[in-house]
Amino acid sequence: MKISVCSEALFSGVEYGQAMGDLAKAGYRYLEFWVWWNKDLNVLKSLKEEHSITFTAMCAKPASLVDASKRSEYKSNIIESIAAAKEIGCKTLIGLVGDELPDTPRNVQHDSIVLGLKEVAPLLDEANVTLVIEPLNTRIDHKGYYLWDADEAFEIIDKVGSPNIKVLFDIYHQQIMQGDLIRRIEANINKIGHFHAAGNPGREELFTGEINYAEISRAIDNSGYTGYFGLEYFPKKDILEGLERCCKLCANSVIG
Repeated sequence: MKISVCSEALFSGVEYGQAMGDLAKAGYRYLEFWVWWNKDLNVLKSLKEEHSITFTAMCAKPASLVDASKRSEYKSNIIESIAAAKEIGCKTLIGLVGDELPDTPRNVQHDSIVLGLKEVAPLLDEANVTLVIEPLNTRIDHKGYYLWDADEAFEIIDKVGSPNIKVLFDIYHQQIMQGDLIRRIEANINKIGHFHAAGNPGREELFTGEINYAEISRAIDNSGYTGYFGLEYFPKKDILEGLERCCKLCANSVIG
């Protein structure tokens, strides 16, 4: 698998061009970031050319999928995000589904997600861009968010039935909410389009906390997964030294 580094997480508060340049100079050329709509796409293209960067993932412009009345806005935002992704050569969009609607049954919100994703699937297929929907933890970081259950996320992917819509399996979030990480990953590896990783508790380096990343990365590697494993943590150690230690935990990984 390939190590992807989230520049905005590791270099929080640092100007994004400097962060990406520093990472690329250290040999990390598979990079991802969160928000594209507050960035100059021409600068991103220049960074890509200057440093031979591959942009592995970025967030899709958000709108609620659980709220059917937002369906048109969601589709428009996906169209914009696909265009931005194609402009900088990024193949993966990270999608959030929105906060739970307290007065609407969960099955209705679930169905709204499925219908909304089915509507944008042909756009993604045509562009050859993958959308990965992300379950988040609602206990610590994202209270009120609808999609916290990885099993429900995999069920949604089955119902949508598009090769270009998959799950972003964030190991940190899923350890907080459900655990049983390796079993879930191995059983659903074909539905996973991207990984995120951080230590728990604290969302710090992978070598901190309770998650056994050496075993998890070995299981992912043995599954045949060849995609990106995104490091999305907030460092407490020297950034590049900590990053090197994190990469050494990951079985058969490459950084650029």
